[in-house]
Amino acid sequence: MAHANHPNTPRTKTKPSGFLDYLAVAVATGGGAGFMPKAPGTAGAIEGVLIYLLMERLGLGAWFPHAIIFSLIIGTWSAYRVELFWGGDSQRIVVDEIAGQMITFGLVAGRYPLSALYVFIGFVLFRLFDITKPFPLRRLENIRWGFGVMADDVGAGIYALVGLTLIRHFLGA
Repeated sequence: MAHANHPNTPRTKTKPSGFLDYLAVAVATGGGAGFMPKAPGTAGAIEGVLIYLLMERLGLGAWFPHAIIFSLIIGTWSAYRVELFWGGDSQRIVVDEIAGQMITFGLVAGRYPLSALYVFIGFVLFRLFDITKPFPLRRLENIRWGFGVMADDVGAGIYALVGLTLIRHFLGA
């Protein structure tokens, strides 16, 4: 769950101003998914699924780990920047869900595309871990400078990746 008044990131601006602030808003909100009135985090996670599916469809799956790294770097930058005027881990920030969901599929991309069933299972696992934040994910939210916004979702993505890998191993797919 997002924290409206994250204790480690004070607001230093009242609203976005200038090109870089508006670019940060566009990135942090996943192109606007963060403004969804209901379940913006789920909308962000769906964007992560769509990025995976698009890259696989275009034959760019081998580049997927690079896309994850890029999303983590630009996500941390944009999260930090928008925290300056929205406060802490605002629900509008969904780039962390996008990156975390991408991590769930990160090790299989380009090697063996996932069936629709496994994409769905990966999505559900990621959302489950993102929402429940098992140990130590909740503590990661307290890291400063945009890293905390991203870190708990990176952890949820890793947990979901491990869960998906185990399910695929035991079901033989």
